[in-house]
Amino acid sequence: MSTLLDSLATAFNGDAARRSVLDEVLRDGLPGARSEAWKYTSLRALERRSFAAVGSVPETGIEAVAHIPAPRLVFVNGRHVPALSALATLPEGVSLQLLSEAVSAGGEAVRFLTRRFERSDEVFARLNAALASEGVLLRAEAGTVSDQPLHLVFIGAEDGGDRAWHLRNLIELRAGAKLTIVEHHFALGAHAHFSNALSHVHLAQGASLTHSRVQDDSDRATALLRTDAVLGQDAEYRRVDLELGAALSRHELNVRLEGDNARLVANGVLLAGGKRHVDTRLGIEHAARDTSCALTWRGLATGRGRVVFHGGILIREGADGSDAMLSNKNLLLSEDAEIDTQPVLEIHADEVKAAHGATVGRLDANALFYLRSRGLSEAQAQQLLTAAFCREPLAFLADPETVSALTMRLDKALASAGVS
Repeated sequence: MSTLLDSLATAFNGDAARRSVLDEVLRDGLPGARSEAWKYTSLRALERRSFAAVGSVPETGIEAVAHIPAPRLVFVNGRHVPALSALATLPEGVSLQLLSEAVSAGGEAVRFLTRRFERSDEVFARLNAALASEGVLLRAEAGTVSDQPLHLVFIGAEDGGDRAWHLRNLIELRAGAKLTIVEHHFALGAHAHFSNALSHVHLAQGASLTHSRVQDDSDRATALLRTDAVLGQDAEYRRVDLELGAALSRHELNVRLEGDNARLVANGVLLAGGKRHVDTRLGIEHAARDTSCALTWRGLATGRGRVVFHGGILIREGADGSDAMLSNKNLLLSEDAEIDTQPVLEIHADEVKAAHGATVGRLDANALFYLRSRGLSEAQAQQLLTAAFCREPLAFLADPETVSALTMRLDKALASAGVS
């Protein structure tokens, strides 16, 4: 028996179909070390923990989100807080709806909830399918074009105990739509909550989404996220993830390039300081002709932190003309830190261009010597090189304000980890 699963199951409030999914999860239990998908991320400590459902939301003042411009939608401990949200300036053609409202209304809007997850190692996606009661449905109508960032804010707040919540999100851009989204995940007070989110991204023909996400949760929290994206013909998905917080964080990013000439740029920074465990798993599937993906990920581990990265690219038969690039470079900054990286490239098509590589090492001695010869101290030289190393994945973003905000969050996290 699993203390974790048993405690989460007490929050169940659904129909027979969802109960069947939950019963299957309870029967299968959590994956162990023999599961390839969880080989480097042990769930033994988490399995022994117990979490209660969220009751009333802790009182949160507007100052908590004053630095985040409108339009913004705010959740605290998995619950929507209208008083902190500001949607008056929502761009025309863009709609936001809470999952709870959509479920009450029924109809095609919640068809995505019927998706099944069959593999036993998809345990948290299956839990989400059984237990999620809130989230956001974001839609941009065909032809909608907006460069104004829309902010989705997810706050974990101290609540006198360890809480758990499950969010299910849908981001849908119809033909020719263009949108920018910034996700903020951060903590108010020290807490050890459990958050489990599952997001679906659907980009129709010619749609373009720029998506930035900063996970900077409490250093005792557990933050789990799975993102499943499908790109239609000529669609473009540009994404950056900064994994800066939580005791245990795991993000599974699965992208299917389903339409001809679909394009993906997915970059990220994984920072594991203290005793943090940061796990990111990419699964990119080229299923159409002339598709492309460019993946630039940087990992940094210090203290007793651990970074786990799996970069999987699959080019299916018939996906001729695909262009796939993965670069995963990592810095080890202490003797007790650990980094595990697995670049995987599988090709079943002709006339493709593909390259992937991963490195784990320390700061370049020649670069350090050069900077010190120009008058910098050893600490200053290390700080400069580390900051440049971590900022590289942000280079593709076009909005200066977003770049500045993300850089500030990154630099603050590096300073907290003692590496900047």
